[in-house]
Amino acid sequence: MQRIRLHYAKRGPMRFTSHRDFARAFERAILRAGVPIAYSQGFTPHPKISYASAAPTGVASEAEYLEIGLRERVDPAALVGALDAALSPGLDVLDAVEAAGGSLADRIDASAWRIELPGVSIEAARHAVETFLKATEVPVERLTKQGKRTLDARSPVVSLTAAQTTDVTPSEVAGVPCAILDLVVRQVTPSVRPDDVLSGLREAADLELPVPPRATRLAQGTLMAQGELVDPLAADREVAVIGTPSP
Repeated sequence: MQRIRLHYAKRGPMRFTSHRDFARAFERAILRAGVPIAYSQGFTPHPKISYASAAPTGVASEAEYLEIGLRERVDPAALVGALDAALSPGLDVLDAVEAAGGSLADRIDASAWRIELPGVSIEAARHAVETFLKATEVPVERLTKQGKRTLDARSPVVSLTAAQTTDVTPSEVAGVPCAILDLVVRQVTPSVRPDDVLSGLREAADLELPVPPRATRLAQGTLMAQGELVDPLAADREVAVIGTPSP
């Protein structure tokens, strides 16, 4: 069985697609594209698809990953084109590599995010960030299926900075100030999401958001000591290059 790892994005209105909805759409795309997907054994076979740290509903992402098992070998580049054509615009397949071993999930321990805050001045955003980062702990509440849960929004945050927008105002918001937060957060259990960090900024520094924010995941991967994130597909690409026969 061939294992292929895919890098895909959720853009525009498709950011409101839930993980379950995306999974259904992806399975339909596999059928439409004629991908020779492998199935599990047993009375209720399921397509061999595993997802790695899917983004929450309502946020955009340029860095989503999954792995599929195939019963026949395919060319990864051809697979990208076929699946991308079969998915709705905004659900975009960007890259595919053959898995070289190991676990995809084990290569993801942090995420980088950009959060747009329309209606928030850069001064207010920087003050809130400074206050948040000085705290040793920032408890926030999240409503889950099991009820309200308290978690620490501060400890998983590796870095958080506030910047002013430049020439183009993001998210089609015009005529108002718009601060930008750049966030790197470790993957922990339970996960700390951008909305948890925004709740932490409100708790720690009374930062109010007059307009709903927009978060975009820019990258996922292994967090290095220098603060960089290593692409989770990098090791697979390196093995592919090493294993390519000389012409």
